Amino acid sequence: MTHFPVALLPLPVAIPLVVCASMLATAHLLPGRMPDILATVTALAVALLSGVIASQATEGPLVYWFGGWEPRDGVHLGIGFSVDAASGWIAAFIGLLYAVTFVFAWGFFARTHGHFQILMLLFLAAMVGFCFTRDMFNLFVWFEVMSVAVFALTAYHLEESALAGAINFTVVNSLAGFLMLGGIGLIYAQSGTLDFEGIAAAVARGGRDPVVAGAFCLVAAALMIKGAIVPFQFWLADAHTVAPSPVSAIFSGAMVSLGLFGLAKVSALVFGGSDQVHRAVPILLMGLGGATALLGGWMALLQRYLKRLLAFSTISHAGIMLTAIGALSLDGTGGMLVYIVGHGLVKGALFMIAGILLATRASVDEIALRGLGRGIGPAGIAMALAGLLLCGLPIGVLDQGTRLVQGALARGGHGVPLAAGVIGAALTGAAVLRAAGRIFLGLGSDPGDEAGAPSADEREKLNRPLWLMLGPCCVLLAADIGLPAELIEHGAPGAAASFLHRAAAGGLAEGPAWLPWLSVAGAITVAAYGLFRRSLPGFVVKPVRATQSAPTQALEALHSGLTGDYVAWLAVGVAAIAGVLAMA
Repeated sequence: MTHFPVALLPLPVAIPLVVCASMLATAHLLPGRMPDILATVTALAVALLSGVIASQATEGPLVYWFGGWEPRDGVHLGIGFSVDAASGWIAAFIGLLYAVTFVFAWGFFARTHGHFQILMLLFLAAMVGFCFTRDMFNLFVWFEVMSVAVFALTAYHLEESALAGAINFTVVNSLAGFLMLGGIGLIYAQSGTLDFEGIAAAVARGGRDPVVAGAFCLVAAALMIKGAIVPFQFWLADAHTVAPSPVSAIFSGAMVSLGLFGLAKVSALVFGGSDQVHRAVPILLMGLGGATALLGGWMALLQRYLKRLLAFSTISHAGIMLTAIGALSLDGTGGMLVYIVGHGLVKGALFMIAGILLATRASVDEIALRGLGRGIGPAGIAMALAGLLLCGLPIGVLDQGTRLVQGALARGGHGVPLAAGVIGAALTGAAVLRAAGRIFLGLGSDPGDEAGAPSADEREKLNRPLWLMLGPCCVLLAADIGLPAELIEHGAPGAAASFLHRAAAGGLAEGPAWLPWLSVAGAITVAAYGLFRRSLPGFVVKPVRATQSAPTQALEALHSGLTGDYVAWLAVGVAAIAGVLAMA
């Protein structure tokens, strides 16, 4: 390691903050397109710097202590960044996703004097700081900065529905902040430090400790809320439905996954020395992850409003990532890291397609748009390809992440969460493929149960060129498909090992080669049923409708949009986590 890369560590966070402040001070003086240019260049700079840092961290984490406050005699008083290869590459991916999203949003908010770009860059800085920090309190600080930026971005249109979604997000995620702060207080009282390594050493010395278990319960619950894990997932669909499509691309492409990234880091590096936590984590994360994958997939299939459909798809795939963390292995961690990138690329592209439909057809209601997408065929091809990638088409980064996750679960004998992940991916892919067939090919004259799902009247800026919106979408899909498999095969083991602070141990195991094809076949079958059920014989359709209608109504009723209901489920989730820890 050299001193130069270490000195770079604060820059991916500092640069967006400096640009934010400069843009805010000169907002009314900047030419019309200058905020778009500055934001795009800044995001690219963050991606480039983070990539350089990640490449320098291959031999071990790079550590930077602010103000030179390094630990003395094992006492950690200073605040630091610690960047392993995995954290650096995830930050580089986030910067790239922001840059592409800024291009997609070019001219989207022409009259806001750069305020949209300012909020997005603040959001970017918080996400990178969340990746880099090695201090529990500053993990909370970046968590809260993200939440503040997201609240403003969700409510950006200042319409009634946008404000309602933003309030649900704010209340639930503010409670998550209180939970995290409470957990940090408990672990600080027990360990006397906020540094990851200092806490880990104290936890390892302490043996079975109810205070440590309580701290993990509160912190894990807060991060699962950000990651939209059952039963904390209710806020996400409300927020995604009303947020501007460029914002939703970041929400689903990066923010939700980042909560799980933080959970993986905290579970392994901070609380990993607690036998009680170590025994509880597989049960807890496998159970909640499998349930999340299934519920999110089912709910996605029941939707007609495309942005809400994609939000539930994100919930399902977050569950798959959670099962990978629960495997507690290099294979699972490597799979989770690759899955974050692959899912972010595909989901970002899908939300951009939703934005294209809003801009060109003034709606994303699948049933109302039946056959109206024929004039924008390239968007339909991109949507169908993204749907196939989402359900497991064996090509690209998402497929490689899926194979690694499935390999970790198969090696550990976790058959139930493995099956839940396969089914969840198939259901989300089926929902996207059905929507693509209905919108762009005019299929699906029978709307089925999705006709009763909620919809909304939403419009976005209409006079943007189609190529300007479609280009970034294609870039994301091309990045998912075109990234060399050899690069991931060689890089993932080292990144996973550095993330867990372990020695690298060769390649990572992959799951059975036939499992992705099974998921693809299931997705195509379910999508075909949704599009052609009017032509199917009654003995096929009637049993499905009879068994589907009641559960469908129950699930929709649970997602009531009422903040009080969501808070009640939050309490249930915290109690469930505490119960599992108590029995471990």
